[in-house]
Amino acid sequence: MSEQRGHLGHYRGDPGRPGPQRRIEVAEIWNELKEGMRHIFNHDMIPKPSYMYLYTHVYNYLTSVNQTPDQDMRALPKRDGKQKKAVQAARSHDVGLELYRKIEEAFRTQLMGVQGLMLDLMDESILDHYSHEWNKYQFSAKVLNGLFAYLNRHWVKREVEEGRSEILEVYVLSLQSWRLHLFQPLREKLINAVLQLIQRERNGFVVNTRYISGVTESLVEMGMSTSPNHEEGRALGLYREVFESIFLEDTVNFYTSESENFLRENSVSSYIVKVEQRLGEELRRCNLYLHESSQDELLTRCRAALISAHMDSLYAEFKSLLQHNKSEDIARLFRTVALVDNGTASLCSIFECHVEEEGGAAIQQTITASANTEPEAFVRQILRTHSHYADLVLRAFKQDPVFTSALDRACGSFINRNAVTEAGGSSAKCPELLARYCDNLLKKGSKISDEGELDQELNQVMLVFNYVEDKDVFQKYYAKFLAKRLVQHLSASDDAEANMITKLKGTCGFEYTAKLQRMFQDIGLSKEITDQFKTSMHGADSLEVDFGIQVLSSGCWPFVSPQGDFALPPLLERVHAKFSSFYNNKHSGRKLCWMYSMSKGELVANCFKHRYIFQASTFQIAVLLQFNEQDSCTFGQLCTATLIKEDILLQVLGILFKCRLLVCKEQKPTAESVISLFTGYRNKKFRININVPMKAEIKAEQENTTRVVDEDRKLLIQAAIVRVMKARKNITHQQLMAEVLGQMASRFKAKVSMVKRCIDVLIEKEYLERAAGERDRYLYLA
Repeated sequence: MSEQRGHLGHYRGDPGRPGPQRRIEVAEIWNELKEGMRHIFNHDMIPKPSYMYLYTHVYNYLTSVNQTPDQDMRALPKRDGKQKKAVQAARSHDVGLELYRKIEEAFRTQLMGVQGLMLDLMDESILDHYSHEWNKYQFSAKVLNGLFAYLNRHWVKREVEEGRSEILEVYVLSLQSWRLHLFQPLREKLINAVLQLIQRERNGFVVNTRYISGVTESLVEMGMSTSPNHEEGRALGLYREVFESIFLEDTVNFYTSESENFLRENSVSSYIVKVEQRLGEELRRCNLYLHESSQDELLTRCRAALISAHMDSLYAEFKSLLQHNKSEDIARLFRTVALVDNGTASLCSIFECHVEEEGGAAIQQTITASANTEPEAFVRQILRTHSHYADLVLRAFKQDPVFTSALDRACGSFINRNAVTEAGGSSAKCPELLARYCDNLLKKGSKISDEGELDQELNQVMLVFNYVEDKDVFQKYYAKFLAKRLVQHLSASDDAEANMITKLKGTCGFEYTAKLQRMFQDIGLSKEITDQFKTSMHGADSLEVDFGIQVLSSGCWPFVSPQGDFALPPLLERVHAKFSSFYNNKHSGRKLCWMYSMSKGELVANCFKHRYIFQASTFQIAVLLQFNEQDSCTFGQLCTATLIKEDILLQVLGILFKCRLLVCKEQKPTAESVISLFTGYRNKKFRININVPMKAEIKAEQENTTRVVDEDRKLLIQAAIVRVMKARKNITHQQLMAEVLGQMASRFKAKVSMVKRCIDVLIEKEYLERAAGERDRYLYLA
């Protein structure tokens, strides 16, 4: 405040002392109160004694009415207390109201003077003057509210309690006066000036935001005059009605026009950057000079104009960004669209379709000219695709669960249904290739020798395995390849084998890996049996050959039972007989079934220029030993001597012909065709492996695997049906189908037709029956 420019008189009272003994009229004190209010409005310095002097005037005036009973009060009966109180209340009302009206008029007079100075002002000038006058007036009003505190605490409070809601505290009265006598006459000019200033700021000009905040703060403060109890909803009514509604409408119009113009001249990627910039500006604007309650609605309107109105363009751009792998732009677009309700739902669908297409195209590249697919290429393409888009989900979509689920669905789709499965005619091709890839990793000769690196590769295999629908098919092929590795001693590491089984067990449960674990137990027991047999053969019954045996449980190993006879060479027949006798004596009641097709051995050849050791199958050994006593024999003689079926013998001979160990003039030998030992055989290696799989064996294995899978699925479905029926007793067809399909989902994707056939089979076996009169309901038969 400036220096004192007026004199308020001498201090003549104290609110702590007894008041006067006569009634004081308002005219006696008003001139000094009016002069004090003038000084306060002018921000003049007022000494504390002078301020207290004015306060005492108000106090003495309001209390004098109760301490000076007049003739009317004396005329009342002494005992009539109620009438006396009523008279006192009426006098207090009149006295307080007279002062209240004087104060109200003083506010009006002051504001009319300010109004006259502002009527001809426009734009920033009027805002500057308004903000200055508002700050000055608000401060003065608060000082005056303290000066008339006794009036507020007693008279105003009593009037409000008696139902006179039009009576306001002095500060609130000052706000009402500002609204009526200054703001309303200048309202249109002020609001238009504020909106123009905001638009200039949006267009890049530097503006004085204090001008805007001065108007908005005054509107919020003035709202208190319509809400004496300071209810926020009512207090903000004026702000929302006069300013916010128009401001929001202007905002929508501005950004609707700007967004359309910007998109016509710039790329969508540039537009997304612009949107982020604009939304940030609006948030800052709200913090600077708008009420906090405007933020949510303002941002909602901005997002609607800037984002929702251009969703089609944003979705089209998202497809392009995915195709060109622009992760930063994708992240920015995702952040932008996520601001709109349900905005990311379509993005998620586009992303899922894109991943599915890219995954399918990547797998298409693995098909060779011969329509075959290398397991490693197949799995590598899947892992490469998944890794790329999993990284995108992490960096661009911040691991959003909706996009994570979309990635899982897309991977499950292209892994189980792709060009490879179409070429193979079945979705079982995927788990077969994955099992073959595992076989390549775990057997000797693998490119990966480090245990840590191998464990990482197995984790990658499990990642793909989790997407495989036909997990039972994978199990069959994996068991078959594991059996070969164990029987033929091709496993690179027993620890790695056990580690992989543990991973499968953790994903699919104990039942899934029970047979695989039993295989390992059989191999360990076989080593003990072999050692015991060799120990028993010392002395006169010593073995003529180095002999090893593996005794396997028939129900756990995926080998096809041998069909047809086979004549072992005499040397091997003697060992065969000795072991059979040993085993039968040790385990009575067990029957040995010899798997000659899985047997192999080493054959030393001294009939060529150099000495060679051949690693051969038992069938190959039987054929080659026929040439110990003769250099040639007919095809018929070989059939008779070995008892091998002709189609199998032709394939055995085909491999020996290809190795140039045997020769024959005919392309396809007949019974009379002569087969001779090729004495000119030469090879750079001295240890040669000629034990390669035969086509008949490979085809039989594939057919057997498919047949076993189908049979196992039928049994699993039937078991699931019985479990459900036993628990529910009475169930509809749709409910039964849903529960059975749900139980099978962890093993394979069951076909509805197969489930129906299994239900019919169980009805024939009398496990369940159809309810009488309800063909779609089943009853369990105990």
